Amino acid sequence: MTTNEAKTISVTIERAPGEVYAFLCAPENFPRWASGLCQSIAPAGSAWLAETPNGPMTVRFTPRNDFGVVDHRVDPSPDVEIYVPMRVLANGDGSEVIFTLFRLTGMSDTQFAEDLRWVERDLKALKALLEE
Repeated sequence: MTTNEAKTISVTIERAPGEVYAFLCAPENFPRWASGLCQSIAPAGSAWLAETPNGPMTVRFTPRNDFGVVDHRVDPSPDVEIYVPMRVLANGDGSEVIFTLFRLTGMSDTQFAEDLRWVERDLKALKALLEE
């Protein structure tokens, strides 16, 4: 059994969980805040095609659900799938958005730290956007 290092990052958003989830479960909203994932995204059959900082990638999103799950899977190449768990939780009258980043096999400490900073920056952008 192999496991990877993981870090979970969260951000508190002063908006109702249903509102935050409604925004996050719409893939077309990701370019508005998730610069680490994409600059643009468009439907491509049952998946989405994202223009990422590393070129075009297929992204598959968890179907809408009643549990606040916004997981997605990014396919940078046919033989690689990156699982991205993400949740919207109630936090009083507001929300907590949690995002788990897994360290990929072969990723250096520097690369992992850079990815963590990028996720933190994107979550801050999400908070700013939804609290406008």
